[in-house]
Amino acid sequence: MYDAIVVGARCAGAATALLLARQGRRVLLLERAKFPKDTLSTLYIHQPGVARLAAWGLLDRIAATGCPPVDSVSYSVGGLRLTGSSRPVDGQGSAYAPRRYLLDQILVDAAVAAGAEFRDETSAGELLFEDGRVAGVRCRTAGATWQDERAALVIGADGMRSQTAAQVKAVVLSEAGPRTCAYYTYWDLPGARMSLHEAPGRWVGAVSTNDGATLVGCYFPQTEFQRIKGNALEAYLGCFRDNAPDLYEQVADAGPVDRLYGTGDQQNFIRRAAGPGWALVGDAAHHKDSITARGITDAFLQAQLLADSLAGTPWRAPTLDESLRRYAAAHHDLVVDGFHSTLFVAELTVKQERLDMLCRVAESEEMTALYFSMLSGACSADDFFSDEFVASL
Repeated sequence: MYDAIVVGARCAGAATALLLARQGRRVLLLERAKFPKDTLSTLYIHQPGVARLAAWGLLDRIAATGCPPVDSVSYSVGGLRLTGSSRPVDGQGSAYAPRRYLLDQILVDAAVAAGAEFRDETSAGELLFEDGRVAGVRCRTAGATWQDERAALVIGADGMRSQTAAQVKAVVLSEAGPRTCAYYTYWDLPGARMSLHEAPGRWVGAVSTNDGATLVGCYFPQTEFQRIKGNALEAYLGCFRDNAPDLYEQVADAGPVDRLYGTGDQQNFIRRAAGPGWALVGDAAHHKDSITARGITDAFLQAQLLADSLAGTPWRAPTLDESLRRYAAAHHDLVVDGFHSTLFVAELTVKQERLDMLCRVAESEEMTALYFSMLSGACSADDFFSDEFVASL
């Protein structure tokens, strides 16, 4: 019998397995895909997430992949350009955007080194229930038969369409319909960069990653998805050209170095993140539009929160259940502000009052740094919208 079974070995699940294994727990980490494997992602890790990697002793491994640190951000909207950076978090002032087949494997390797057992190419099936609580999961590795594995705690890190969440009937605490559809690919644009380009109904983000490439993502209103998906590449190139012309001119003749990726299914919800014998982390617990690129950072923070909530207490009812109740309450507090701010950004509207506010921000290096800190999660919206600043608008 395991202490914990983690379903899903992407950035949330692997990080959770790592932290629990380091606490001395016996952990089984299950992953449907064969690793290493890429996945849809904005790649970007904001400073709070980078601080977690550093605290876990993994940041040097990320840097060793050749992924460049991003030390400043450029944001263009309505003829205004803000350039600055987030305040450091625990001494970490840079952001990173490593390819996911590298990041996720680094996290899995660290979890295994800490003592977790890892099985890729393994499907998780029905949860096992005993006396009203989750007690394990039925799973099958490729080419093998189904078998039951038991644990005091099953953790669903199986993404936005989590089967773990579905089977435990996790309550949805907040939700909203899809706001945007998004497409991205990679271009030969060496050098460190993070640039954001906003216009009414459009959004372009460009971030440097491994191998001298830059991911360029384009966002459109969800209402346009049915029209765009029929010729997504044409729509993507038009959005890139019209809204980030300086970048586009550097690469237009060469073309992208990979195929186009995209989605029109960006769900927005916060689920209750724990119950008797189960917990949820990452996109299984909370998913929002990728336009703010907060997914990986949020996954790391959720993994740390769950591990901290479970540390130093016996893993048996009722003590375990009380720890899980604390995690669920703290989880909602952790993600709710970012959820609502992301929904605001994903509306893709550019209002004059916001442009006026950004003009005031641009007048001050301190306010510019605070603005980018709010975007990264290094400070709260309340910290940015202080009484003094609001009164000056």
